[in-house]
Amino acid sequence: MVLQIDRRSVLALGAAGVLVVLAGCGPDADGGGSAASTTPPAEPAAVTLSVADGATDVSPATALQATVVGGSVTGITVTDATGTPVAGTVVEATAPSTPEPGTSDPATADPAAGESAAGESATAETTPATSAAGVTTTWTPSAPLGYGSTYTVRAVAENADGVESDASGSFTTVVPGSLSTPSIGPLDGTTVGVGMPIRVFFDEPVVNKAEVERDLVVTSSTPTDGRWNWISDSEVHFRPSTYWPANTEVTLDANLYGVDMGDGVWGEKNRTVSFTVGAKHVSVADAAAHTLTVSSGDQVVQTYPMSAGSSANPTRNGPHVVLEKFADITMDSSTFGLAVDAPGGYRTDVQYATRISNNGEFVHAAPWSVRQQGSSNVSHGCINLSTERAQWFYDFSQPGDVVEVVNSVGPTLSRVDGDIYDWAIPWDQWVAGSALP
Repeated sequence: MVLQIDRRSVLALGAAGVLVVLAGCGPDADGGGSAASTTPPAEPAAVTLSVADGATDVSPATALQATVVGGSVTGITVTDATGTPVAGTVVEATAPSTPEPGTSDPATADPAAGESAAGESATAETTPATSAAGVTTTWTPSAPLGYGSTYTVRAVAENADGVESDASGSFTTVVPGSLSTPSIGPLDGTTVGVGMPIRVFFDEPVVNKAEVERDLVVTSSTPTDGRWNWISDSEVHFRPSTYWPANTEVTLDANLYGVDMGDGVWGEKNRTVSFTVGAKHVSVADAAAHTLTVSSGDQVVQTYPMSAGSSANPTRNGPHVVLEKFADITMDSSTFGLAVDAPGGYRTDVQYATRISNNGEFVHAAPWSVRQQGSSNVSHGCINLSTERAQWFYDFSQPGDVVEVVNSVGPTLSRVDGDIYDWAIPWDQWVAGSALP
């Protein structure tokens, strides 16, 4: 028997099969199935402050920082003890820091940096951003915070959902036993020779030398390898390994406000001193050859016969630095302990005297020794020239110029001869005199 199948029946069976397949992709018979996925809310931003709540004896130069994990700082507000907002600015998204409680990261900000315009809001706004590792935002006051003052800090942050978190705390700055502002040479705006070191004089001994030295920042238009050397507990000098490059602009930023100098002494204020290193003037006074050879730049411009210190009063060897000049001066042996009426004592009016150390050594006119100049050493330690030649040297010289004394029978220039014997110190010894590695 032949089975007859209607074409419409075949189409119906095909449609039924499709329905079965579609049913297999649908929900279970019991009505279960996977629900639509949802994004969980972001974790709250975690905010920490660099200065612990209740901290005391805090430096007013301490960097106020907020570190956020899972978000970003959107504002930092600082108020004083009366609740008055303190104007400031913010720098965000630095690497996370871990300062000690009650202190800041050692690389503290200059309290005078980032100065804002008058009337600036005390709350600085930043653009929210998230970071799993955390970001650190630093608040800098428009004017330095005060000593012996109480401040409150509040930092606000947002997480990825825009939900705010905050942290706040109060701290009190240190009350100094005394304040110190050092004297600095060269003076601001002056031009000096290539041998003039930077000299910083403190009115009290410095105990925390490394802290102070770290905040004495020297920059120059021609980079050098200059280093600081503590000449004494209250005096520190800066010089390169060789003389300064000629025609160089130099700036010292003494960022000492809020710096603990030790024994209750704190920095009173910041100072900036800028000066120019002028032309290169280096002279060589050869006590054996009895000649003074003067160079400007790399060219010899004069060679003069001279007379240096006698064997009884020898001129000191080593590089001397021109300190000051006098068209007329009275030289008196009593100034270095020898009475005028004692054997070898003197009191003499001298012209065109260029001081090269603080022990009484000058390059000056000595018409009484012209016959010995170029042949023997008869002075009390000075470099004797004829009047005409001494006047030329006087006019040529500027503070900071170098006079290198060689082949004298005397000792080398040292601390006992005054405050600039820097170039007589070998470079490795000079570097060893720094308080920093």
